[in-house]
Amino acid sequence: MKRTFIYTVFGLMVVGSMLVSCDNSDKRGGRTDTETSGEVTIVADESLKPVIQELIDQFEFKWPKAKINLKDTTENRGFEMIRDMQTCLLFTTRPLKDSEEAYLKTKKQIPSVFPIGYDGLSLIIHPQNNDSCISVKNIKQILQGEITQWNEIYKGSKLGKFDVVFDNKESATLHYVVDSILDGKPIDNPNITAVNTSAEVIEYVHNTPNAIGIIGSNWLNDKGDSTNLTFINKIRVMKVSVIDEATASNSWKPYQVYLLDGRYPFARTVYAICVDPQRKLPWSFANYTTSPTGQLIVKRSGLLPYRGDITIKKVNIKKN
Repeated sequence: MKRTFIYTVFGLMVVGSMLVSCDNSDKRGGRTDTETSGEVTIVADESLKPVIQELIDQFEFKWPKAKINLKDTTENRGFEMIRDMQTCLLFTTRPLKDSEEAYLKTKKQIPSVFPIGYDGLSLIIHPQNNDSCISVKNIKQILQGEITQWNEIYKGSKLGKFDVVFDNKESATLHYVVDSILDGKPIDNPNITAVNTSAEVIEYVHNTPNAIGIIGSNWLNDKGDSTNLTFINKIRVMKVSVIDEATASNSWKPYQVYLLDGRYPFARTVYAICVDPQRKLPWSFANYTTSPTGQLIVKRSGLLPYRGDITIKKVNIKKN
């Protein structure tokens, strides 16, 4: 498995391939799609692939003449494609910057940016690793190289060095960590690397006892559990605490209820960014994601929907 070392976040790369042109010409740029038919390609940060693909599957089931191809890529590349009007629709975890919106307006494009839900950034470890509670303070210390050994946090641990792995060096996941956890400071730890995809992170952690993987929580749902209370058994999901000394009672996993009430500290907003002046298939699908049906799919995918009623039920368990 190819891994690249991370020391900071890299800038945008200029790439010029064309998928679906979204120019505002009178001839529609050669497009033949309508609101409910035709074929287009949309883009999503790879960390969001499971929930966006599920939304596509259900949209195509409702509108069988529509074909939406999903290209999963890095956050940097996705913004390039929106900027250069190579795609009409991007799903990622930050809105447009003022400079990006201003640039699009110079091209006579008015972007629509709106949230569709909230995803938890998850820390995963080997399934046999019982050191499964960690504080925000300790996470920062690991990422900045101040702590390098498991036994510096968990006394008596024999796991050796922390081996931290991200999905991609240009992903929304890494950008969130730098911007929101490290307050803009670059990652500076030679034991932190990146692979290419979230699936590779899961596989790496499953096979590496001393690893910590950092990925979006929508990759971790057990699809057979409609309650969203079960994660896949290949890995263990860590509980995170805002208290400096993490314990089982003050730490939380990225369940929807803890994203809702703020107890899980690493929640990020998922945005749809649409630049479709013709308001055809990409526009129609973007709006579908915020419809009652779309929001139900978001909820069933393990994310917290942006709209809709959330019911929290308390269950009392009697001990014999």
